[in-house]
Amino acid sequence: MPRVTLALVGAGLRGLTYARHALAAGTGEVVAVAEPDPARRAAAGREFGVPAERLYAGWEELAGRERLADAAVVATQDRLHTAPAVRLAGLGYHLLLEKPMATEEREAAAIAEAAERAGITLAVCHVLRYTPYTRALKSLLDGGGIGRLVSVEHLEPVGWWHQAHSFVRGNWRRADTSAPMLLTKACHDVDWLVHLVGSVPRRVSSFGSLTHFRAEEAPAGAAARCPDCPVESDCPYSAKRLYLGCLGDAEAEFWPLSAVTDTFTEEGVLRALRDGPYGRCVYACDNDVVDHQVVAMEFADGATCSFTMSAFTPMGHRRTRLHGTHGFAEGDGTSIRLVDFRTGDESVVDTAAGAGASAADGHGGGDEALVEAFLNAVATGDASALASDGAASLATHRVVWAAELARRTGEVVTVDA
Repeated sequence: MPRVTLALVGAGLRGLTYARHALAAGTGEVVAVAEPDPARRAAAGREFGVPAERLYAGWEELAGRERLADAAVVATQDRLHTAPAVRLAGLGYHLLLEKPMATEEREAAAIAEAAERAGITLAVCHVLRYTPYTRALKSLLDGGGIGRLVSVEHLEPVGWWHQAHSFVRGNWRRADTSAPMLLTKACHDVDWLVHLVGSVPRRVSSFGSLTHFRAEEAPAGAAARCPDCPVESDCPYSAKRLYLGCLGDAEAEFWPLSAVTDTFTEEGVLRALRDGPYGRCVYACDNDVVDHQVVAMEFADGATCSFTMSAFTPMGHRRTRLHGTHGFAEGDGTSIRLVDFRTGDESVVDTAAGAGASAADGHGGGDEALVEAFLNAVATGDASALASDGAASLATHRVVWAAELARRTGEVVTVDA
């Protein structure tokens, strides 16, 4: 298979992850980088061997030239996806686009329309579709392993420290500067559930709020920052405990620590916690996204799904229960327990998914498999290896926006098909 050339647009954690997987696959090569942060831009250039004349301070410089690569990895901040994706599609770049597609429905639609108009391959990074576990579970359902699917229970355990890192102190803490948490974090899950069921729900309702990470929840005596706090040692959200504990662990230094500092020493971490956003008390931040939410979905055939997203869990694989007319299945991200109502037999399917659930672990193998499927699609011109396209991703994003509308209004919302 010919090697696919890539332009990396956004050299942050997710962009680097996809670019590294492309390089490791042996079928991808980064030939240009567009990144506004000069240190990140230079580091990516060194890592991927990109010459200085193909290191750009922004996507606009890249798009101002003739097409330099077969495809582009667009991994800018969520609110900055639309303009580069639309422009690069128009130049003929195939697109690997980090989720969410965009933070507004009209912008996501514009991206899908631009891809269709240009005739390019658009793969949104719904990596959960690509794990060995998902493939096994989808095959089981499509093969009638539990009869007709009647109802689904699904939990996304965000993790107490991950909530504090990304959605209280971090870049995704506010809906007005990023997007609602259901979109930035759980569009993965809504997309995955639609993929399993095989159709988009017709009606949704939702409830959720920011319950705990608020000023009135702060323990007595709490300071504005963890390094100065007299009750820090007893706090489950201690930034000192979390980030100093990452030192010496290569995966944890890549994520989450590299978001905090690029100096991986005790002195460097403590300096970042005193001066930067990640040392703030979780009860004294400017966050407003929810810390727990439930979504109920009803499908055209009468099947239902309940989805819970919660900060107040360990961080780990999603857990799902599927209730069918002939059987029951429950999965934990690595194995599937199956009960056959006709025989009473129980069995366990081990999907051999050894990778962990977090971004640092590659989302259970989904990151790597997505990149390989995308490279194959671009190299061969055959997109059948991809588990979704722009239209499918837009449809599942619309379910998320409908659910957020339901949460805000308290109404049952009909999904726009």
